[in-house]
Amino acid sequence: MKKTPPRLSLAALQDSLLQARSSADFDEGAAPTQRDLAETLTFSPGDGRIWMNDQRMLLWQSSTYGSLRRELIASLGQEQARSLLTRVGYAAGARDAELVRRMWPDSDPANAFHAGPNLHRLEGMVRPETIRFEFDIARGDFFADFWWHDSSEDDEHMAAFGIGTEPACWMQVGYASGYASAFMGKLIIYRETACRSMGAEACRITGRPADQWDDPELDPHYFLPDASAPRVRGFSPGASLSATGAPKAPAATVLGLGADAPEPIGISSSFSAACHLIQRVAPTQATVLFTGASGVGKELFAQTLHRISPRAQRPFVAINCAAIPETLIESELFGVERGAFTGATVSRPGRFERAHEGTLFLDEVASLSYVAQGKLLRALQERTVERVGGTRSIPVNVRVLAASNVDLRDEVRAGRFREDLMFRLNVFPIALPPLKERRDDIPLLMEHFLQRYVALHQREVPGFTARAVQALLRYDFPGNIRELQNLVERGVIMAEPGEPIDVHHLFRGGEQLSHEALGLDASGQLTQVPAPVLTLDPEPTRNARRSPPAAAGKGTGGGSDAHAAAELQRYRKAWVAARHNVAEAARALGLSRAQLAYRLKRGGLL
Repeated sequence: MKKTPPRLSLAALQDSLLQARSSADFDEGAAPTQRDLAETLTFSPGDGRIWMNDQRMLLWQSSTYGSLRRELIASLGQEQARSLLTRVGYAAGARDAELVRRMWPDSDPANAFHAGPNLHRLEGMVRPETIRFEFDIARGDFFADFWWHDSSEDDEHMAAFGIGTEPACWMQVGYASGYASAFMGKLIIYRETACRSMGAEACRITGRPADQWDDPELDPHYFLPDASAPRVRGFSPGASLSATGAPKAPAATVLGLGADAPEPIGISSSFSAACHLIQRVAPTQATVLFTGASGVGKELFAQTLHRISPRAQRPFVAINCAAIPETLIESELFGVERGAFTGATVSRPGRFERAHEGTLFLDEVASLSYVAQGKLLRALQERTVERVGGTRSIPVNVRVLAASNVDLRDEVRAGRFREDLMFRLNVFPIALPPLKERRDDIPLLMEHFLQRYVALHQREVPGFTARAVQALLRYDFPGNIRELQNLVERGVIMAEPGEPIDVHHLFRGGEQLSHEALGLDASGQLTQVPAPVLTLDPEPTRNARRSPPAAAGKGTGGGSDAHAAAELQRYRKAWVAARHNVAEAARALGLSRAQLAYRLKRGGLL
């Protein structure tokens, strides 16, 4: 009997077609295009930073990289230098894959994969040309074959060592492997089968899953520090990505905190310096004075210091000196005996007694009255307190941490703060910088607050638009971290379900950007990037930007503006319904992708 082949359902057939993709499926008009990628690049000359979306970039001479490469080879040997540079490239490729998947989550998989070579070209590394490219994420199949032209890594290697017998595009091979591995969720290994450093006219690379190479033991020692325990730094297929793609701040590990402990977040040099000071002083009993503007996180740093100190298992007691009336500050600090004054019906301990053998945090200590400062000084010197209305000295073993948002030396000169108390508190000062001096930390904080408020408010927010990221990176944050926290929470609440947070969701109070920025135009030239208009109501601004000058013979009434607003709203709804896939929204509206992209940009949505 002839066996009937199993029938494949229409849904299964569609799924199989969506899973198995090749370079033939690449659509040059669909996001992310080369122009889309270029628009994520912003130059901020005011503060000396270059950003690709929320990742900080560097612009340096190719010869500088060549010098570094030569020094590594001379110091470590060729094999160790190759391994190090390959792993650095691998990490860079994985980060770029995060950027693409986060910025264009609904992009066609073939286009998302092709963004890797385009980013490689945009970053000045090499000019890739596809020979063959096929993948199936569900089945784990992957094969890629590329020509690489004008490799900068080859140029520097040949300038130093000439033509040899080994391929030399180590960092670029690592980049390609990291990019593909992050998308596939398994280790993808690229090998260079031809190289200009070996005398070939162009470089050629081939990529396969690590277990599909005939000699899989050849490469792991280049890609992983420990070949006996290979680990893939990437994502499983379909894994949710972070909102910013920024690396997790290592503060919990550096400071020895538990995984679930609240922690300072940052990677900037000033943040690292503050963490280092906390590490040095935490094992001691020294009094610490935190200084910095309001909102920089002084109490969080104080809590962190307590958690890594020998007193971690004892109480941490905080008091905001500015929030306690002058007539009550003494009883709050030192306690009160029953009958000491009207209303004191029971005896109660003060903050010093409650913090016995633990840590007492005095926030806004400069707001204490002169009389209260004298009593605090005595308590610090004698290590004893007397309750209000009491006659007995109570010994206390307390470590004092203080914080001030003003310079205590200036307060001493102005006669508002006791000099002897200032010296008693200023044993080990730690200055915390404002957020505008920690711009490298902004993407990390955005990610942290987004995750917190998405969970708290039960919202579906995929992340931030490129405009919103650029606006936050260019904003000076007079309210520091507290203001960024509020902005992100506001954005989570304002954004529609499934819609990324945009500028008009964040800034609704007339805030102003103070840093100019430069970007790339269609010809690749640097051009001024206009600052997003930070306004309470985005619609009037959008209408003003898209309204043409009044033509002769045409009225200037509000009818055309209303029509334009309605049209823009229709485009926006289609764009959101298509999960921000411009090509798909254009097809639904009966427009070309270029037409819809132009109209969305003219309306301030892209």
